[in-house]
Amino acid sequence: MTLDARVALRLQFLTRVVRKECRHLASTDQRLFGNGFTLVQANQLEANPDLAERVEAFVGRFGRLQDTLGDKLLRLLLTALGEKPAAVIDNLDRAERLGFLASADEWMAMRELRNQMIHEYVEDPVVLTSALLSGHAFVPELVAAADRMVNEIERRGWA
Repeated sequence: MTLDARVALRLQFLTRVVRKECRHLASTDQRLFGNGFTLVQANQLEANPDLAERVEAFVGRFGRLQDTLGDKLLRLLLTALGEKPAAVIDNLDRAERLGFLASADEWMAMRELRNQMIHEYVEDPVVLTSALLSGHAFVPELVAAADRMVNEIERRGWA
């Protein structure tokens, strides 16, 4: 399938961005969770700026990768495949059927979690700790979904 030049350039750009975002998220994930993350640490965020910056980086990078994949790359990949992009949940269902996502429902849970990490960050250390640990558990699937999409793009010679 021959792609419109603009679509091809955008896929190439997003492929590079996604690879970079995956590396950055993996690095931050390791630095934040390498020795575990506890409620004690969450309660120390104001007194520990280095830890607070790692938490902030993790939340930002988790959300950014998920946004780039779900809102940009997936939509464009579906278009390149001849699919008609639709509402987010419909795109996620299609991505699951195509094998890009393990589960559309899990993806929506990650999306809710991202919002929880952002909005609960300052207010409740218990909720934040739980959300961060859940986010950490989702990182392998988030990166795997990115790999599956990028591999499909590369397999077709679009990147």
